[in-house]
Amino acid sequence: MSTNTGTVKSRDFSGFITKYAIYIVLVVLVVGIAIYDPRFLSVNILRDILVQSSTRVLIALGAAFILITGGTDLSAGRIVGLTAVISASMLQTQDYGRRFFPDLPHLPLLVPIIISIVVGLFIGLVNGFIVAKFKVPPFIATLGTMVAVYGANSLYFDMKPNQSQPIGGLRPDFSQLGTGFIGKDATYSIPYIVIIAIVVALIVWVAFNKTKLGKYMYAIGGNVHAAIVSGINVNKYLIYIYAIAGALYGLAGVLEAARTGGATNNYGNMYELDAIAACVVGGVSTSGGIGTVPGVLAGVLIFSVINYGLTFIGISPYWQLIIKGLIIVAAVAFDMRKYMNSK
Repeated sequence: MSTNTGTVKSRDFSGFITKYAIYIVLVVLVVGIAIYDPRFLSVNILRDILVQSSTRVLIALGAAFILITGGTDLSAGRIVGLTAVISASMLQTQDYGRRFFPDLPHLPLLVPIIISIVVGLFIGLVNGFIVAKFKVPPFIATLGTMVAVYGANSLYFDMKPNQSQPIGGLRPDFSQLGTGFIGKDATYSIPYIVIIAIVVALIVWVAFNKTKLGKYMYAIGGNVHAAIVSGINVNKYLIYIYAIAGALYGLAGVLEAARTGGATNNYGNMYELDAIAACVVGGVSTSGGIGTVPGVLAGVLIFSVINYGLTFIGISPYWQLIIKGLIIVAAVAFDMRKYMNSK
């Protein structure tokens, strides 16, 4: 009897660790760095981590849509770069000496933002169409889009009179999106960019859990043939999902330009790999059909804590890359083990 009880407790404990492993890792990382240097738990540093994580959260949520369907998206970073350049080029102050469009009138703030998001959505739509209609593997389809988008962005960035000069002189109302906050004291305030990320995360959670789109997304990723047999229009929903992901990348590009105060055609480089890594570490299955919004958020925070925290305590960036690589491999191995055990 006691042996059976012990076995049940062991299984319960193992199940608890498996279910909450990502959050345990996050807590251990924070506590470990804080023990080494207690200043890491200061409000300013935690606030900085949240601000830096905000745009990465949007990219990772977009990548999660694709990964849950069993695909992947390598174009995310380049879409971020293109939309950052587009929004920044249209939202410079009138008296800035090197305006991208010297004769462009003062536009309402929402106009360039909407244009940038629509550009991202359109590229996502193209990705989805190629994957759904031409049956090109997502890896190859989005690899081609990644290269093409970077080329288009570089041509746009090299237009006269800019000619590949970093875009600066952004309007204060635009910069406020990335640097502004609610509250009188900057230390104990809530940054606008964090609020936007939270609102978007909540909307995505609803989409994942409470809508037909989310239900079909998990069905497609779980077993695409079963989804087809059950009457789901897989092609249509794949196009929808890629378009939504593109729109999220577009919004991330806008906020990244606002946060950093400028843009170049190299913005967003390799962001897609960080987003995919955060998703995988956060429990989004590489086999498709599994993933949650809280898990994605925790995955993004883990890599933000690694980047910021290890730099804060003086760990070499090269060691940080090694640690990140080991975490990614361990997460995938853990994911595959769970997948094999469930079969």
